[in-house]
Formats: sequence, structure tokens, C-alpha cells
Amino acid sequence: MAGLATTFGSGAMTNPISDITNEVELMFLIGTNPTEAHPIIGYKMRQAARRGAKLVVCDPRHIDLVDEADYWLRVKPGHDIPLLNGLMHIIIKEGLEDKKFIEERTENYEELKAIVENYTPERVAEMTGIAVDDLYAVARLYATTDKAMIFYTLGITEHICGTRNVMSCANLAMLTGHLGRPGTGVCPQRGQNNVQGACDMGALPNVYSGYQAVTVDDVREKHEKAWRVALPNKVGLKIPEMFKGAHEGKVKAMYILGENPVLTDPDANHIRAALEHLDFLVVQELFLTETAQYADVILPAASFAECDGTFTNTERRVQRVRKAIEPIPGQANWQTICQMVTRMGYPMEYGSPREIWDEMASLSPSMAGISFNRIDQHNSLQWPCPTLEHPGTPVLHVGKFTRGLGSFQPSEHIPPGEMPDEEYPFLLSTGRILQHYNVTTPYSKGISSIWDKEMSELNPLDAEKLGVKTGDQVKVTSRRGEAVTQIKVTDRVLPGVIWMSFHYSATPTNALTSDSLDPITGTGEYKVAAVKLEKV
Repeated sequence: MAGLATTFGSGAMTNPISDITNEVELMFLIGTNPTEAHPIIGYKMRQAARRGAKLVVCDPRHIDLVDEADYWLRVKPGHDIPLLNGLMHIIIKEGLEDKKFIEERTENYEELKAIVENYTPERVAEMTGIAVDDLYAVARLYATTDKAMIFYTLGITEHICGTRNVMSCANLAMLTGHLGRPGTGVCPQRGQNNVQGACDMGALPNVYSGYQAVTVDDVREKHEKAWRVALPNKVGLKIPEMFKGAHEGKVKAMYILGENPVLTDPDANHIRAALEHLDFLVVQELFLTETAQYADVILPAASFAECDGTFTNTERRVQRVRKAIEPIPGQANWQTICQMVTRMGYPMEYGSPREIWDEMASLSPSMAGISFNRIDQHNSLQWPCPTLEHPGTPVLHVGKFTRGLGSFQPSEHIPPGEMPDEEYPFLLSTGRILQHYNVTTPYSKGISSIWDKEMSELNPLDAEKLGVKTGDQVKVTSRRGEAVTQIKVTDRVLPGVIWMSFHYSATPTNALTSDSLDPITGTGEYKVAAVKLEKV
């Protein structure tokens, strides 16, 4: 995206996690709840704040790190672009932008300046609910701090304007020169332990491994030669397009490995209907999940503890993983895939994860220097790492961007796809809780004993109007579905908002979530949907 395409297109942190501990002077958090969704990073942020680093939290909800924060910008859900534009407006008006960085390393600045000109502090305060004085204070603090890092995650990306939100974060960092140095940067935190690695390996519809576009002839021909097979030159389907295709009868079969879209994807009833339309569904899983119940064939999966290979974490660090026990199904997941592909007519004859990795690295310029032998010896390396002599790259964009000049990509405010109205007067937002760390865990008696049911958060003013108290049940209904949940009455959420996690099959939150999608990435708008509440 813009000048930072390689980084933000893949969702990788520009800077290492160690910068939080050792370098950062200001942490700017927007749309992220790290103490619950990324607890190791969240703990390091607490440490940094307690050693004197400043902390700004932009979140509609009172997350735990608000208690450590110097400033809490309680932005209205779906209004991140006006907030970021408003901060940039102040920085430019007060002459706090990094003029040297802008002149030498960026382009399209005049367009950014023209758009943010209209986002005055007074207008932004009205749009976002944030006090004018706080907007000035945070803009000045971010612009004048030498080492400032932006952190974001799904609270930025899970919107109809998620891509534009990410670009706005990049705009703010470039405007102030907070890129390409230790203790600076834009740092998205990946959702699960190997989401970064899956994307790096090419588990996306538009790229091969190392983010090499499938539409580039030289790239495609290189892979055709290595794999001895003809390859298409067209971009494939995103997940929402796959399920839409299933509804329309264009997608006939699916193979789902390690995902549970019935519980985790937005508009879950739409997902269920799509699976029912398929001619054939294969699910490779550890458990009989809600999705596996629709399968024609279920293949046994091996867990992380039964697999050799690599995980790549959110800071682009490729880490060697060694199995603790032999695979209970009798073989690792890659072996199952190889056997299936061979039976479909293409002999896939890898002998080990080492062979798979080394072939991938040889075809991927950004990872060509990360051989299996090197990570066996060093345990981990960060890409880009183009040669076997290269030490890896902790900080991206030192000296120049991937595309040369970083391009400002300004955006006007884009309203959510659905907002509360007279029929559905409450705003639903969703997220994760620490006790079920990033996953749905009905299969773990230990975890379920700690937090065994959904406790959705509702503001005391709304609870009083509905005549409910903590522990009562409410039925939550959207235009797409309904769910019954117990509630916790708390001022952690704004009036007019109900906050729910999605960890429990007994409370299928994603039966409620919006069917609006980011038009560029296809990401669902989990963070904003219109619902109504009724006391059960």
C-alpha cells in the first residue's frame, strides 16, 4: 500500500518487538487491545510505560491499557480516519511535520494537505467525540517525540474502510518521519501465531510466496519452471468471494484446513448456507468443529506440537519449530496434503519440511537467505534476508521505501456499512478475551472452567432502560441473525453499544455481524453492526 506496500500489504511490523522494550518513547495504539489479544506484546507495553514511555490509547472501549495511558482518545466506532486526519491537520497547521523527510522520501504530500485541511479540530471533535484539547495535545506529542511507534490490529482493519484506515496510519507516520529508524514505525499485530507465515508462503489469492504477484509474467514463469506445471495468470478468489461463489453454484467444492468459518467469519448464517450449497466439502481438523459438521470427509489434523517446520511471527521473524510428539494421525499435515495432491494427478514428492522451505526460499527474493540450515543454527531470522550472508532486517524502510518514494494516500471519512437506526438502535462491536487467547476453545475443559460463557458488555444507562443487570440474558438481533447472551453491566463500553466476543458456539456472535466488506481486501466489518436488544 502506497510506499509501504510490502509491509502493510502483508501486515508485518516495520520494527522489532524489542524496540518496545529498548527504544520507544511514545506508543500510539489505535484499534488494538494487546493485553488480551497479544498479551506478550501487551506486557512489554506495560513495561515501557512504567519506564517512562508515553502511551496514547485510541479505542471506544475502556481496555486495560487505558489505566496506563497518558491520553485515552475515546473515538466513536468507525471514525478512525477523521481522528487521524484531525491529528495531521494540527501537525501541519503548527508546522510540526518533518519537512526534510517529506521532501526527500515522499510524494503526493499536497493532496494529503488538501484533504486534511478540512478536518479542523472542532469538526473532528464533533465527529469522533474526542475533546479538542486532547486532539491538540496528542498531535503535538506524537509529532515532537523522537521515537514514536504506531500499533494497530483488527480494530483498524475490520471495517469497510480498513485499507484506508491502514493508509491513514502510514500517512501519519510519514508526515512526522517516524519510519526507518529504531523505536519508530507502523506495527500491525497479526491475529494468530503463524498468520504472517501463511501470508509469506503465498496463502493469498494474488501472490506467490514472498508477495510476488501472480500477474507478473516473469514471476509466474519462474514458478512454472520450478513446479513443471502451467499456472494461471489471474488473481484468485478471496474468502468472501469463495462463499459467494458457493451460493451461486460456481464454487463446487472446498478444502478447509485449520479454520472454523461457521463460528469466526462474519454473517455466519450466510456461511452455513454456502457450505450447504457445496457439492463436496473436506475439512482437516483436530476436533468436530461447527464447520466440520458440514463436511463430506473429515481428515485428521496434526497440532503444532506434532509438526516440524517454521512459524513466522508478527515482526517477520522466521522461527524454527520442532515437534514435541509424533503426529497422532500418523503423519503431519504437509504429508496429508502431498498425498492428496498426488492422487489428484500432480506428484508432490517432498521428503521433509526442510525441502519445502528451501524450495520456497529459493523462489522468493526476500527470503532467499533464510535456509533451513541457518534457522536451525540461529533459531530465527527476520526477512527481508536476500542472501546467505545477510543478517536479516529488524527495521524496514531504512533510507528508502520499497517503491522508492513513499506515497501519501489520503482519504475522506468513509461511514460504516451499517449504523444503528430506529429499528436496530444499538451498535454491536466484537473482539477477543484473554482467557480464550485468539481461539475458540470449547474443547479445553481447563480454559472453559476459567471463562465458560459469553459475558457481553453493556453500559449501565442502557441496562437501566432495558431493566437488566449483570448475569441477565438478552436476545441480540441483527438483520442477519440472532443470539442470546448473558451480559455484564459496565462503563467499559459507550452508551448505545454492546460489545461481544466470538469464542462461544452457544452464543454465535458472528450470526449477527455485518455483511459489509472492505472492497479491496474483502475483510468483514466485524467492528460495527446495528442490532436490537430484548431482555430474555
